[in-house]
Amino acid sequence: MWSGRFREPLDAEFESWQRSIVFDWQLLQEEVAASKAHASTLGAAGIVTTAELAELRSALGAIAVEHASEAGAAQVRDHASAEDIHHYVELSLTEKLGPLALKLHTGRSRNEQIATNLRLYVRRQIEITVSSLSDWALALVEKAKSVGDRVMPSYTHLQRAEPVLIAHWLMAYAQMLLRDISRLQDCATRLNYCPLGSGAVAGATLALDRSIAAKELGFTAPTANSMDATSDRDFVLEYLQALTFVGLHASRFAEEITLFATAEFGFVQLPEAFSTGSSAMPQKKNPDLTELVRAKVGRIHGAAAAVTLQLKGLPLSYNKDMQETQEPTFAVRGTAQMIGLLAKFTAALEFRYERMKDAAEDGFLNAMAAATYLVHKGVPFRKAHEKIGNAVRFAIDKQVELGGLTIEELREFGEEFGPDFYDAITLEATLDCHDVVGGTARARVHEALIAAEKRIHSLRDSFAGEAVHVGA
Repeated sequence: MWSGRFREPLDAEFESWQRSIVFDWQLLQEEVAASKAHASTLGAAGIVTTAELAELRSALGAIAVEHASEAGAAQVRDHASAEDIHHYVELSLTEKLGPLALKLHTGRSRNEQIATNLRLYVRRQIEITVSSLSDWALALVEKAKSVGDRVMPSYTHLQRAEPVLIAHWLMAYAQMLLRDISRLQDCATRLNYCPLGSGAVAGATLALDRSIAAKELGFTAPTANSMDATSDRDFVLEYLQALTFVGLHASRFAEEITLFATAEFGFVQLPEAFSTGSSAMPQKKNPDLTELVRAKVGRIHGAAAAVTLQLKGLPLSYNKDMQETQEPTFAVRGTAQMIGLLAKFTAALEFRYERMKDAAEDGFLNAMAAATYLVHKGVPFRKAHEKIGNAVRFAIDKQVELGGLTIEELREFGEEFGPDFYDAITLEATLDCHDVVGGTARARVHEALIAAEKRIHSLRDSFAGEAVHVGA
């Protein structure tokens, strides 16, 4: 591709070491799509004839079809002489069309090609990941619907805090996923500008209509600056950082399920279809799915950290260092599959409702509701907190819950206590006193379920409508 300037061949070991075809073969469909769009631009500029354009686009389409299978992909990856995916497609096109194939590189550079390919690839991966996140979010909603008004303890500092609806706990994760979807969609919006026509650094040397390729590939518009277009990998880093949040949220869910499945908690039954046993201990059912999910965030965050360091301090414009941003991008390809598995896992998850309810009614989890009762009696909260704290300490010594204390005993801590105190600290009252937007009051959670489901469908439908598939 550039041998005219050189008299000596490359060192064989260096030539093999610096080739990117061993990983950028994954961009073949994007390379073909971008090349077809560039051919259209050349046709509009009169660089190729109408007949030549038809031949180029047909041959490029054939290359995409021929390499769509695993065997075809392996042929690309293991090619003996291609340096990168751009070189491979050019060699394949030359085999089909002869000298005509060499016209395709008119007015473009590999620098703009890889920038375009990566944008197309990341955009497509975002679309897939958003779909998987929507599936998991909807699975959480459906599970929340199925559990009804059943309860569990919530935790702060991993100590029991207050009773909440199981649905409220599930919907906390749905909210995280909605933020993840939003971040990825924002990333897709920002990256959706087409570098084709930027040349190597200063822009194409021909009067090309850049809007042609941008429109064909589903981009919003051409990029605004050729130097930025060829050196920008912000979108890669932003994508990986957004996926880090996805991994973090998946890991937090996985950690809680792993804990809740222990005999010590006993809140959930692990689905056998997503668990394994022990080769030594016949009684074991191990949470392999959640343990692996918990670990995957390391791979994702590692990819983001690697790209951060690869880009740090790079002068404008393109540098070969940027080749190293590709492998981390490909390394996180399994994120969407992981999220899809979590959706199926969530649907199959079984809760031990009585065990969870017993835990929610034990250990003075209604103490906050008790303090609120005193607030309604006109007691300042700080004093109410102190009075209930003293009552809890007394109840601990007596080995009963707050509801087990008599009115006479309660009035030792404050004259405000009356017979209506017991109704104010029932499990239902303890839940429903949190009657604010975002609270665990039963009516509020039912409203939140409806709102979350609508929002998930809305985000999913809007993004699906904007999604553009390349490679056609």
